[in-house]
Amino acid sequence: MFEAVLVANRGEIAVRVIATLHRLGIRAVAVYTDADRGALHVARADAAVRIESYLSIDEVVRATSASGAQAIHPGYGFLSENADLARACEAAGIAFVGPGVKALEVMGDKVRAKEHVAAAGVPVIPGVALTGVRDDEAADRLGYPLLVKPSAGGGGKGMVVVDSAAGLAAALAGARRVAAAAFGDDTLLLERLVRTPRHIEVQLLADEHEHVVHLGERECSLQRRHQKVIEEAPSPLLDEATRARIGAAACDVARSVGYLGAGTVEFLVSDEAPTEFFFMEMNTRLQVEHAVTELVTGLDLVEWQLRVAAGERLTIAQEHAVLTGHAVEARVYAEDPAREFLPSAGRVLLLEEPSGEGIRVDSGLVEGLTIGSVYDPMLAKVVAWAPTRAEAIARLDRALACTTVLGVRTNVDFLRQVLADDDVRTGRLDTGLLGRLIPQLAPRTPPVAAYAAAVLARRESGRGPWQSDGWRVGEPSPVRYDVGGVEVAVLGDQVTVGDHPPVRAVVGGPGLVEVDGVVHRTSVATNGDVTWVGERGAAFELRVRSRIERLADELSARTRGARPVDPEVRSPMPGTVVSIEVESGDEVVVGQVLLTIEAMKMEHRIAAPSAGVVTLSVRPAEQVALDRVVATITSTPPRRDPA
Repeated sequence: MFEAVLVANRGEIAVRVIATLHRLGIRAVAVYTDADRGALHVARADAAVRIESYLSIDEVVRATSASGAQAIHPGYGFLSENADLARACEAAGIAFVGPGVKALEVMGDKVRAKEHVAAAGVPVIPGVALTGVRDDEAADRLGYPLLVKPSAGGGGKGMVVVDSAAGLAAALAGARRVAAAAFGDDTLLLERLVRTPRHIEVQLLADEHEHVVHLGERECSLQRRHQKVIEEAPSPLLDEATRARIGAAACDVARSVGYLGAGTVEFLVSDEAPTEFFFMEMNTRLQVEHAVTELVTGLDLVEWQLRVAAGERLTIAQEHAVLTGHAVEARVYAEDPAREFLPSAGRVLLLEEPSGEGIRVDSGLVEGLTIGSVYDPMLAKVVAWAPTRAEAIARLDRALACTTVLGVRTNVDFLRQVLADDDVRTGRLDTGLLGRLIPQLAPRTPPVAAYAAAVLARRESGRGPWQSDGWRVGEPSPVRYDVGGVEVAVLGDQVTVGDHPPVRAVVGGPGLVEVDGVVHRTSVATNGDVTWVGERGAAFELRVRSRIERLADELSARTRGARPVDPEVRSPMPGTVVSIEVESGDEVVVGQVLLTIEAMKMEHRIAAPSAGVVTLSVRPAEQVALDRVVATITSTPPRRDPA
């Protein structure tokens, strides 16, 4: 076994790999960029080397050699499926904890991979690569609806559904930009879209002695914009006979390329005909959702990756790969569900992560960490195991209720709403379910307990001899706070929130607020005039406006009256301007795309909120901050009659 291994990744996966290295007594070496100088994986490693980019093969190989590590574990994303890294490792005498070059090259190209497995008799979805053929001709040949996807990537990045020929050109342009930025290759693949499919993938292990075993399947159908959100093992759809058939097909795929280590073969399975499956792609790396397989098999997949890379034999026979119980995983993202899931940024002011029987958390979070817009928005994974699927979902929900991240917006409360859906609980899943479910969900509004916790915390933290508490000669007067436009009045232990009747609210201890005799567990963190309150998985950002700010807003409203105000178009997230579709002075209509901003490897189109003449205030490749004014639209002046 290796004495030292360099982990060429960041965030939660780097922390997770380091944990196995330490358990095996292996020295862990981390790499980091300036943006990750204070990251958790850097603190957990035995040594850390600064690099300019996680995508630089030369830097990663040099860091490995300089640190004395004998192997590189690439995690997932970045260089994990890069054949050039595998070649560079071979040339430098470094072990690559992954498959060989052949598997990386064949399976790394979606077009070539489909042709390869189809020749081996594995059923595939009809598709065509956009190389040497006109886009419209390829689309017409397959028919609509179509799925556009980068040939060299994964993770749902750049994937776009096209329902008709009218949307093809824009979809291809956007997908090519994302593919080039995320994978360095803008080659695209068109596939015939299968309606209401289920996304099911099979986990594999293989050694250099031609032994291949599958570890059952994972259900990954709960996706938003082709990005997995909640995964589970095993799938509630498959029976034992189909599980054996799809596992055998996955093993055949692995053998066809001489696969080594841990890998995953992804299939589309028809919900209407669950015994039929179609090969989509092979992920030649560890998957984000590998934790659910580990919990139902009792195996450490990272350990087996290392052992296979060191030349050891697999000691797992297929008949011994037994799935016990059920596991469900939820991905915690830095995104704002209330703003169409736009990426969020900020500094982690307070962090609480769950623990207990059947609970596992893979996380790269630490208090004080700054979450930016450079990297993928996934922060952590909360995973639950139980003897049955229903118990696992209930246990995961309780774990998410105990998950608090204050200072940056996350999707934790959204995850709890998804788990509460009847179709999710009963296992009636398909890849379009979340798309249909999201419009029915509404972000939670702050409860009275959250407002009470916010104002009581501010009052307690600012208490002093000159602190206003409502006392005066005669009758006491309540202290009034403007919290996000809602008036909160405090008089003794009486708290009135907006139009709600007064309640008795007191601090019942650290993290506890008692409202009319009911104790609420809350978490509070203050950053300037913003107080964050966490309550049962939800996080509320409550801004307390001063009396001067309130008066200024009221005066502005009175002065402005009903006169129209020139609308300012602001960036809904920090990111980079990747394209501009209009020029200053152009007349635009409502809904017309003005520009596109990329954040966390995803593109977001900014549309005109009103008609008029646009004036741009940004240029291509410019970095913009959250709420930065990117354009201004003025009303079109009425045309004069020449007469």
